Amino acid sequence: MATRSPRTHTRSAAVAAADRLTEAATAARPCPPIRDLLGTDDIDAAYAVQQRLTDHRVAAGATITGRKIGLTSPAVQQQLGVDQPDFGVLFADMDVSSLAEVPSGRLLQPKAEAEIAFELGADLVDGDLDLAQVRAAVARAAAALEIVDSRIADWDITITDTIADNGSSGLYVLGETWLALDAFEPRDVQMRLFSGDELVSEGTGAACLGDPLEALAWLARTARDYGQPLRAGQVVLSGALGPMVPTPPGTVIHAELTSLGTVTATFSKENS
Repeated sequence: MATRSPRTHTRSAAVAAADRLTEAATAARPCPPIRDLLGTDDIDAAYAVQQRLTDHRVAAGATITGRKIGLTSPAVQQQLGVDQPDFGVLFADMDVSSLAEVPSGRLLQPKAEAEIAFELGADLVDGDLDLAQVRAAVARAAAALEIVDSRIADWDITITDTIADNGSSGLYVLGETWLALDAFEPRDVQMRLFSGDELVSEGTGAACLGDPLEALAWLARTARDYGQPLRAGQVVLSGALGPMVPTPPGTVIHAELTSLGTVTATFSKENS
């Protein structure tokens, strides 16, 4: 299958957009939206920016560990004013599951989403990449918290802004309980997300494109189309099961997902 690439006339804009996002990340100062460079509907150009930034990180020694699916929940799409899913790249240093605290100093405008993490036991390269094939490729799954972030000031994003900005990715935390898919059904999972003792978000697996496995199938096909298919051993974050919530420094959040248990994140104080 031929891979997709941006139109030639967008290449200089992609370079400028990548430079703007890199500067925002380096300076820890959000930047204006990049849609003035890419427009609001050139999805291929936005993924070209994401790939350019990914290539730079890999060249600097970063390790790709998987993907994140974004904008799968109608509630989150409504929050951000977009109408289709996207994906970003996960790197090894984004997994902060083993840390006592989430390092707030690495984040600009963080929000948290409760999700399902899938670990792949087989490549998703050939075939139809339909629901049955994707289900068979999943080795196990766990509860997860994705800590989304944006280099775009005030989360003023369109679909091209967020795709270029690696799907508005930040960090993530994985739960300790891992189950095979024959032990639970992802679309039936019930989720509750708490900030401290306050219930701040609720949702279900069905809120994630109707079924988190359907979201995974969408990602498998789309990632292959862009020449970066999913591989065995990679982790995929499903996308939100309910609305995202702000997580300023000092916040303690935890999510409860039926069958998969709980996952907790404590955000460090501002200057720690």
